[in-house]
Amino acid sequence: MRTRAPRRLLAAGAAAVTVLTLAGCGGDDGADQANPETATADPESSPSETTEPSASPSQGGGQGEAPRTGVAVTATDRVTGLESPWGLVTLDDGSMLVGSRDDGTISRITPQGQRRELITLDVRAEGEAGLLGIATSPDEDTVYAIYSTDDDDRIAAMDFDGRTLGQPRIIFDGIPGGAPIHQGGALEVGPDGMVYAATGDNDVPENAQDPDSLSGKILRLRPDGSPAPGNPFDNAVYSLGHRNVQGLAFDDRGRLWASEFGSGEFDELNLIEAGNNYGWPEVEGTGGEPDFTDPQAVWATDDNSPSGLEYWGGSLWMAGLQGETLWEIPLRRGGGDTGSLVQQPVAQLSGEYGRLRNVVTAPDGDSLVLATSNTDGRGEPRDGDDRLLTLTR
Repeated sequence: MRTRAPRRLLAAGAAAVTVLTLAGCGGDDGADQANPETATADPESSPSETTEPSASPSQGGGQGEAPRTGVAVTATDRVTGLESPWGLVTLDDGSMLVGSRDDGTISRITPQGQRRELITLDVRAEGEAGLLGIATSPDEDTVYAIYSTDDDDRIAAMDFDGRTLGQPRIIFDGIPGGAPIHQGGALEVGPDGMVYAATGDNDVPENAQDPDSLSGKILRLRPDGSPAPGNPFDNAVYSLGHRNVQGLAFDDRGRLWASEFGSGEFDELNLIEAGNNYGWPEVEGTGGEPDFTDPQAVWATDDNSPSGLEYWGGSLWMAGLQGETLWEIPLRRGGGDTGSLVQQPVAQLSGEYGRLRNVVTAPDGDSLVLATSNTDGRGEPRDGDDRLLTLTR
């Protein structure tokens, strides 16, 4: 077993995203997230105003004109009365699928907002474990789900005809589970047709550095669950050194991005490449170590605790739990492959809807759908929670 080195954190004065300290409940990592000092919010600014962090992430590399960003989004209720929503998928017919982490149900929501349960999976619901990410194949005839059981975490595939789901077929299992924290759970089907799944370190940090362990990884699989061709370690592992990735998204150039919970210092936005090691538990945040890939941007854990991630309108959109903020992260549009590819993140909806779990592009492509997470045991539910919100600008 590799000896754990002291954690190397971002040095004072280095470029980091030091964001507003926002009132909120504990993040998904619970008590293991410390409360580092950060800049305080301007008491005269309205929560509905779009506010930029007080410092910029490290920047460099790409040049060129940036897309129009930073315009405040307007939120309206789409669906209310949900219980612990987590996985979220939009469909070509204008409907949506939403998974409930705690009760294991996958429901279809019509364009008119009517909800019908399609299936209930036998999940172990404890802490951060349960029914996590869901995704569809490109032709939408298969729905994938990653979830926790009494024995392990696993991925199932279900036939889908647009109205009903078939019985689950287990296509990949044996992912270490059992811990109530750090189960990862992001799930995406990539432009290459492969299934990408994020696993947490299952509260055993050293396993994230072991390429033969399925903990603390991003996996890349064929649709049948076998390891995808070209994986760097001749197994299902695509990248390693992850603590707790709960969001995956592909941008318009086919690049894979991941949002990752930190421990007590820094949450991360990472650009994922095959075979790269993202440092956990040797490094949290930016370490500058040659053996590890630094994040594209970092946040103090109080200000983010990121979960779902989406690409829309030239920006990545990151849902924050403890920070109760939707982060808009514009991407640089010019050429160049060195330095940061992201611009200054912008805080949206800060403190307005509580904990934010997931965000996806709406079926019309012209708006976003945002899921709150106030009924997950760590929030303070309000009337109508949990809810899906339509975001327009």
